[in-house]
Amino acid sequence: MAFKKAERTQLYLRCALFGPSGSGKTMTALLMAKGIADKMGVPFAVIDTEARSASKYSDRIPFDVDDLANKTVDTYIAAMNEAIKAGYKVLVIDSLSHAWRELTDEVDRIAQNSVSKNTFSPWAKVNPKQKRFIDAILNFPGHIIATMRSNTEWVICEGKNGKSSPEKVGLKPEQGKGIEYEFDLLMEMDQNHQATVTKDRTGKFQDETITKPGEAFGVALYDWLSSGTVVPVPEAKPAKPVKAKAGDPKAAPSGKPPAEQPMAGSVKERGKGIIQEIGILITAAAESGQAYFTETEKEEARGIIHTITLDEAGIGDLEALKSFLNDELAKRKTTNMPQTAATPAATKAA
Repeated sequence: MAFKKAERTQLYLRCALFGPSGSGKTMTALLMAKGIADKMGVPFAVIDTEARSASKYSDRIPFDVDDLANKTVDTYIAAMNEAIKAGYKVLVIDSLSHAWRELTDEVDRIAQNSVSKNTFSPWAKVNPKQKRFIDAILNFPGHIIATMRSNTEWVICEGKNGKSSPEKVGLKPEQGKGIEYEFDLLMEMDQNHQATVTKDRTGKFQDETITKPGEAFGVALYDWLSSGTVVPVPEAKPAKPVKAKAGDPKAAPSGKPPAEQPMAGSVKERGKGIIQEIGILITAAAESGQAYFTETEKEEARGIIHTITLDEAGIGDLEALKSFLNDELAKRKTTNMPQTAATPAATKAA
């Protein structure tokens, strides 16, 4: 490892649009994608989870579409893999919110079937699935424009004529906590089809309000993204939709049983190191000596670890569990509320 002069290289766009129903997320995403695709001279594709809403604009904007009937993290990842195989370099995902809904529904289901009814253990179990989903988006070898629904509410606003009228406004995106960190460009849409740029790594549009951003905006983004130094791009490897479990015949290549596969010692050591770090997290205590995690939560975390195989996929699951526990510990330290056996372990994640 050595330091070298930093330089900006050509990048793939990771853009997310969020806003209430009717704010124009789908049309904006399609127009931006068309601007980029036309500039590149390639077609673009859409993963549609919104009851074929994108196809309503196909008479004006040509694109290929995969309408997801079963809206799960694994079907999203499978669709992205198909886009990779087909060679698409511009992809619209409309929207990401259904994947998050699958996870929250799964957490609720697990929690209701548990004795404690808390959501600590369920979130620790589903967090690796969210991590695979985000990794698939970040590793896609092309430009991605994604939409997200947002929680909405009606507020009373004063119009141009001085009269008050109700207006629908968006709140936070319906996706995982911290999702905004994964994108280069984050745009909040309103009912007037205006986009406020709340995050911008290009440095060109931060805090600007753009009325009906479309093809020209997509072209402007592409020009900036393609102006850096060209770097070799490794061959894309489709993400794994489902992690095979130990003992499952699918876990081994055809004609080779699982027992014959070599296990790198370094992988095992990495796994053991992460497990030790998790142990430190779950046994943390306040200055008063009161533990931040209950004994039940500690056992739940250990139980999850016992289900994880120490291979490359398992390392990812352990890292996701460690990240979840680290965030939970930080939250409890901030609120200065160590857990007790009588206190619910964790509230539902935002």
